[in-house]
Amino acid sequence: MRRPGKMHLVAYLKTGPTASFASGWRHPAAPLDDIWEPSRWENLARLLEAARFDCGFFADGLGIPDLYRDSFADYIGRGGQASLLDPMIVLPLMARATTHLGLGATLSTTFYEPYQLARSLGSLDLISKGRVAWNVVTSSYDAEARNFGLDQLPDKDLRYDRAEDVLAACCALWDCWDEDAVVLDRKSGVFTDATKIRYANYEGPFVKTRGPLSIPRTPQGRPVILQAGSSPRGRDVAARWAEMIFCTVATKEDGIEFCEDMERRLRSFGRSRSDVAILPTFSAVVGETESIAKEKAEFLQTIIDPELVMASNSGLLGVDLSKMESADQADAAAGAKGSQGSRDRMRQRAKADGTSYAEAARKARAQLAGTPEMIADVMEDWFKAGACDGFVIPPTTFPMTYEDIGRMVVPELQRRGIFRKEYAGRTLRENLLNPG
Repeated sequence: MRRPGKMHLVAYLKTGPTASFASGWRHPAAPLDDIWEPSRWENLARLLEAARFDCGFFADGLGIPDLYRDSFADYIGRGGQASLLDPMIVLPLMARATTHLGLGATLSTTFYEPYQLARSLGSLDLISKGRVAWNVVTSSYDAEARNFGLDQLPDKDLRYDRAEDVLAACCALWDCWDEDAVVLDRKSGVFTDATKIRYANYEGPFVKTRGPLSIPRTPQGRPVILQAGSSPRGRDVAARWAEMIFCTVATKEDGIEFCEDMERRLRSFGRSRSDVAILPTFSAVVGETESIAKEKAEFLQTIIDPELVMASNSGLLGVDLSKMESADQADAAAGAKGSQGSRDRMRQRAKADGTSYAEAARKARAQLAGTPEMIADVMEDWFKAGACDGFVIPPTTFPMTYEDIGRMVVPELQRRGIFRKEYAGRTLRENLLNPG
């Protein structure tokens, strides 16, 4: 059974000029001169908080995809979804500019060690007063592996085995300090109560760490865990660990099926459906009238670079789409690379549109264009049908998408009583459990 109450909204972000919609950076309303300015990210944080978003999280990769035509030229040359800054540098700026907005970082368990992860995320959770989410990824393309001294990614199941080991180690490190271990008593000279700090002494099949962590316990105890694995193994990891699950289903029916599958998996780990928020991606173009929305959407189509779409989707799918024609062929070629969720979405999109997989893979991600009422109708329908607990919203045009959502769609959702008017809690976890 889905958690009751109001829906959640999470922003999908990149530290570059575009985050999801291919060629979105070419829109005349998309600023390009402030990518390295702190004000860009501070203003974004204020914008999302004013719209009462639960969280903004940065999708991130540790390299530039070079699958398409065996080169990175089309991907980076045409403006793909590159991370031009380390999100862990940007997120403290956003924390400083806000008081309630959740702050999500994507960090790979394949390449980072538990102590480093626990220390960085714990530090950010402390200075944000408990607003951090960790999007746990195992990485998805070989270009990342080669930046860390490997020829290729390890097998997917092996990556997930290590991910669970790293998660357990991080949790052991975050539990090294009791809540009241920090004393700071000048008169007595007691800085901390050392009896309330302990070693982690964690040793698993892939990692080990002694501890104790040098970072005191945070207001949340540990960051909220966000996970987006869509393969059977990835879904099991999400069912065991996640508090937010990001998925990329193409239709409401696919969303219902995903939620039902996750509910079965959650029960197998002794958890309930109310323990997680399942959030499919949702792309929208909003207009004051339907004709304005359609005109905006039609303009977006004119700036799409087809070669960038191919390069971007090649990276997501883990194959060179210049050489692929069928889903089975793409699956066989991908091996351990790419995103299962993206492959599932391509199949679902092809089925829904009555097209081939090759045609679906060559299209930019679809957007729903309409008035605030039309957009809210679809969101409410999915939410009340049990297809989701809310949505992850990528920008078609940055930051205009979030301005339009905040100015037009959020008030309509609030009027219908399905989205918060104020934050109910102090920490991200509190706001996930009580959406207002």
